[in-house]
Amino acid sequence: MARSQAYFGDLLLPLMVALGLWGQAQTAQAHGAHIQANEITAVEIEATYDSGEPMAEAGVEVYDPTDPQTPRFTGQTDRDGRFSFTPDQSGDWEVTVRQAGHGAIAVIPVSGDGTITAAIQTNTPLTPLQRGLMAGAVTWGCVGTALYFWRGKR
Repeated sequence: MARSQAYFGDLLLPLMVALGLWGQAQTAQAHGAHIQANEITAVEIEATYDSGEPMAEAGVEVYDPTDPQTPRFTGQTDRDGRFSFTPDQSGDWEVTVRQAGHGAIAVIPVSGDGTITAAIQTNTPLTPLQRGLMAGAVTWGCVGTALYFWRGKR
């Protein structure tokens, strides 16, 4: 009898370890994870300065077509100047991006099925006529200011 008790005692520790590991495995399986993917149509914008540098962490406000006064979405661009949102209705969505005195506004037309109806790009280059008018206005302003201070007091 003593021999069978010793034999049972030798098996008791491995049996307890095996039951404990089996219990841990059952517990781990009870906490599974699931991922569900849904198809959505999102709009991603990319904001950059004229130099091509991304507007990292710039403030973004998105206005829906029904309320152009109150932002529907707000946030910041990521380090690459990107921000995305999901429009839930068709119409013209207005996106404003601002950072340190610089900014841009874009109107993004969204169709009834949630797709963007055209590629939007707001940084169109200036025409030679526009550049000439700006240079002339700056020159005229500088000349006028210089003449004002040059005439002195009378």
